[in-house]
Amino acid sequence: MSDSDFGGRGDDAGAYAVRARGLEKRYGDKRALDGFDLTVAHGTVHGLLGPNGAGKTTAVRVLSTLIRLDGGRATVGGADVRRDARTVRGRIGLTGQYAAVDEVLSGRQNLEMFGRLFHLGGKRAARRAAELLEQFGLEAAADKGAGTYSGGMRRRLDLAASMILAPSVLFLDEPTTGLDPRGRSEVWDSVRSLVASGTSVLLTTQYLEEADKLASRITVIDQGRAIADDTPDGLKATVGGSQLEVVVAEPADLPAAVKAVARVAAGEPEAVDAERRVQAAVTDRVGALTEVARTLQDEGVAVEDIGLRRPSLDDVFLRLTGGRTKDQQESAQGQGQGQGRAQKQGRTGAAA
Repeated sequence: MSDSDFGGRGDDAGAYAVRARGLEKRYGDKRALDGFDLTVAHGTVHGLLGPNGAGKTTAVRVLSTLIRLDGGRATVGGADVRRDARTVRGRIGLTGQYAAVDEVLSGRQNLEMFGRLFHLGGKRAARRAAELLEQFGLEAAADKGAGTYSGGMRRRLDLAASMILAPSVLFLDEPTTGLDPRGRSEVWDSVRSLVASGTSVLLTTQYLEEADKLASRITVIDQGRAIADDTPDGLKATVGGSQLEVVVAEPADLPAAVKAVARVAAGEPEAVDAERRVQAAVTDRVGALTEVARTLQDEGVAVEDIGLRRPSLDDVFLRLTGGRTKDQQESAQGQGQGQGRAQKQGRTGAAA
């Protein structure tokens, strides 16, 4: 890819926190990235969603200079990941799927250790550790062993460690894996705080609710390519409007429910016999709900549940990625396992 294809040297690369075009990465005859494109605006959380083996972690590793790309071009923080990897490493932070903290050391000692690894010197490392402990709400536990921390606290400590050099771009690769709801909420609050202070975040996650709550824009990747890129609301709009759902108490009443819903539906109703459920898109939300409820009541149909719901990112995800064949799924999973064996997760920074 030429500079003109990308926009030109010294052009608008610095206008974006991350910009990638046509990224390629191969493992043998498997293509982990196959022409992947991505643009991340400054001061935002950009979500990267996709099935297992879709290429999410490979993309993060390429952009954070942990592995070399085989084709395409990318800039991070305005620096080219291939030609100026050292500069990129000085401008980013990376937090992987599992907290990379020493559980024997205290939270303060962990952060001071990372500060020294990043060549801050003893006094500067201590000052930076104190700042980060306050920023991430860990002051009360600063001198306790990290092994005594809850899952959410360990992840916050891990985030703090990735912010030692105050990077402009932070890569979060499934940062809340294995956390309970409270721990996830704590990490979400920390991410919001970082973005409010100007950090740009690329977030990969398999929790669609997480992407919905944090990301202002989302890219969906499948088989190494970006197959959708929009705001969460924009992606949901591609699925359609509100859905009217009815669950009947008796399987024999499902045909009557289908008929009632069909009268108000904007499209063909979908019935799921095993769940005694029928659903369909509707435009007049309240009117449709009222009419169907009245019709079923008049016909003596016992209803277990009835209601309206808006499309979710789950619906988007299934619509965009749910059509794979079994062979394609197995191929993608094997590809993900192969690259996992080939590369080790690490922390990126100026010390690298």
